[in-house]
Parts: sequence; structure tokens; C-alpha cells
Amino acid sequence: MRRSRARLALLLVLLFAVTALAPATFSAPHSPRASFPLGSAPSSSAGYAPHPSAAGPAPASSPADPAPASPAAPDQGVVPDGGSGSTPWLATWGAAMAPPGEPGTISGDGFTDATLRQSAHLSLGGDRVRLRLSNAYGVGPLRVGAVTVAPGAESPEINADAVTAVTFGGSASTTIPAGAERISDPVPLPVAADSDLVVSMHLPGPTGPATSHPLGRSTSYLAGGDRTSAGTAEFSALDQARYFLSGVDVASAARGSVVFFGDSITDGHSSTLDADLRYPDRVAERLLARPGPERCGVVNAGISGNRLLLDAGTQGESALTRFEADVLDREGVETVVLLEGINDIGRSSGAVPAGYLIAAYEQLADRARDRGLRVVGATLTPYAGAGYATEAGEETRQEVNAWIRDSGEFDAVVDFDAVLRDPAAPERLLPDFDPGDHLHPNDRGYAAMAAAVDLDAIC
Repeated sequence: MRRSRARLALLLVLLFAVTALAPATFSAPHSPRASFPLGSAPSSSAGYAPHPSAAGPAPASSPADPAPASPAAPDQGVVPDGGSGSTPWLATWGAAMAPPGEPGTISGDGFTDATLRQSAHLSLGGDRVRLRLSNAYGVGPLRVGAVTVAPGAESPEINADAVTAVTFGGSASTTIPAGAERISDPVPLPVAADSDLVVSMHLPGPTGPATSHPLGRSTSYLAGGDRTSAGTAEFSALDQARYFLSGVDVASAARGSVVFFGDSITDGHSSTLDADLRYPDRVAERLLARPGPERCGVVNAGISGNRLLLDAGTQGESALTRFEADVLDREGVETVVLLEGINDIGRSSGAVPAGYLIAAYEQLADRARDRGLRVVGATLTPYAGAGYATEAGEETRQEVNAWIRDSGEFDAVVDFDAVLRDPAAPERLLPDFDPGDHLHPNDRGYAAMAAAVDLDAIC
């Protein structure tokens, strides 16, 4: 159903009002974002084409990449296929980016003359790939000296014979303005479904504060200098965050992609490190049982600590703000699964009214349908016993869940509350699914969530 402009105006009033209800809020500046399509020549004035979600043009003073020798620009989203047809680009992996931390933290300080090595677990395979690098929250241009990709694993180990250089407009290096995302040229590297792609990125620096995804549940590695083609011994473990790498697309004839949008439960908090056992990962495994043309790529757009209504510093801009970049701008997306709101309830000690959250869901659903996406609503999971649980918050959760189940707003509903709750105490997680914090599921809980998703509803 569509909402009137009056409903949108009401939501804006509510968003201003809700800030007074939360005991603590964070102010994260909204960065204008821009991306530049593969193959398009940079502008001599601004350097890059504006991204649809940009709040303004890229800074005119930002250095532009050298133009490729041939200015031919293939259609966005489509890879030429020998003149006999075309294979679309589909999102196969992604990470939702967030603002950097304070000085003294890794993201707050950034990097100087270092190589980052990060692993992306791909859902779909394809005969070529392209990368998305983000400087969405940078304070200045980001210089990238060299990038390579190789098949690998959740480690710094790579197949040295398969290391392939990545280019940007024909150049091995690129400069990304503050607030922008850069899409690489197509890389002729066949990759398998359910496999790991190791991305090595040399950063001459100093980068300044680093755009990152704080809870990657995947170990990142660091080496000094340009070690983009070096072996394991050159690297040491850094942390489990992701830096600058925001997405991987593949050329694939699969059906499309689905984005799982949410907070720490989507992000995989408490799942086993480096094991890819988040619930979207497990859904991706189920989709691979289908024939190739009937599969879908899976993108995880969860951010731990994220909220629907309020920006949360290093835990990301509000869901309403980041929905454009993290869902609508992903390549080939057909469906979005919405699971978010428990942090709004918990961080306000239950003071945020259910109606505020419902109005936000309605806006997200309307925006998704305006782009032709299916929208799947997910009920909020039990949290009694968690550090911020209150009786008032539980009442709000129940009210929101009743609306999600019964309103008819969504194309489909997945009832994660029913999957994870303890029948003897429905406000609590089932003990077998509780890692001990009474909020996040463990690996068994995430597997149960994935099993409850109706694949026909999402792909």
C-alpha cells in the first residue's frame, strides 16, 4: 500500500521527536556519496559522476584518475559478452560501511604505506568480478596504489599463480574523493559460488580516518609497503573489521540478488569467527541447491548496533538514511529482508513508541517498491535478559511484531521471533540458541533462522 505525503510529513516530525526519548544519541555527519560507473571517463572538473544518493557534487578539487586510452563506456550493470549477448552484473557480497572511530583507534587513525588483505565470501560465482571501494566517510581523497584479487580462504593465504591485478579506468591506481565509492574495471577472473575472494589493497596514505565495517566476523590482515602480490608470511592479523571494501559484483546469469538489511543479528554477532555462519550466509548455502539460473546472490547489509531512527556513530547512520546506499544502489537486487528495530527499543529503555518504528518500516517498504523490489518483513527476536531489556520495551516489541505479522504491508513475513523464542518463556531466546548475552543467537540459532526463510519469497 502507498502512504500519503501527510504520512511522510508525520514521520519527519516523529524523527525529530524521538531524539528526545533516547538517553544517549550519536551524531554522525551525513556524508554525500558518489560512485562512478566502470568505463566512464572522469570529468575534468569534479573527477567523478554523482551517485544517486549523493547530497551534493564531489569536491571540485579532488584529483581525477587518468582517462583510459579508449573512452568507450559499456552500459552500467552489463558486461559485454563477445558480441553475442550480455551477462548482467549481480551483487554477490557486500559490507555496509560506517563512520570511523576516534583518534587512537585503527579506523580513526587510518593507514600509511600499508597493504590490507581482506577476504570476501562470495554467494554467486561468475566468469569475471568487479570491486566496490568506499571512501564514504573519509575527510579527504583516498589514494589506492594497487589492488589485486585471488581465490583464497579466510586467511592471508592466496594462490600466487592466480593473483590478478585490478584496474580503475585502465589504471592500476585510483583516487577516491571523500564521500564517494569507486567501481573497478571488470576483472577476468572466474570465481566459484560459495568461495572466498582475497582482496589485497595497497594504501600509500596517509589515508586519514578510514571508512569501515566494524564487525566483519572475518579476520583482516596487514603488511607494510606494497605487498599486494606477496605470500602469507608478509602479513599479520589486524582485527575483524573491514576497511574500504564495500562490495563485490559478478557477471552472472542468475536470477538476481537479495539484501538482508539489519543490525547485529544480521551482521552475525556471536557467530564463529572466520566460519561464515551468519544467517544470510546459511540462506546463501540453501539457494545454491537450486540450478544456476534460479539462484540469487546474497548481500549482508547488517551493522552491529544500528538503529532504524537514529544515527549511531561507528554503528552506522540510521536505517532510513543508509537504505539508499546499502540496498537500493546494490547491483541486481530483487528483494530486501528487513530485520531492524530492537536497538531503537533497547537504547531508549522502551520509550520509543511502536508507531514510530512502524512508520519507518512503511517508508522503507515504499522506497523499495518504488524501485521494483520485493519486501520481506522479519519479526524482532526475543531479548529478555539482555542488558537493555525492559518490560516497556517488551510491550513495544510485541506490538511491532503483531503489526509485522498482520498488517499486510510486506510481500512476505519470516517470523524469527517464533523460531528463536523459548516456548516456556516466549520473551526469551531458547537456551540452545543463546550464547549467553540473551540477545544474539549462536551458530545454531542462526542456522534455525536461515532454515525458516522461504526461498521462493526472496528469490
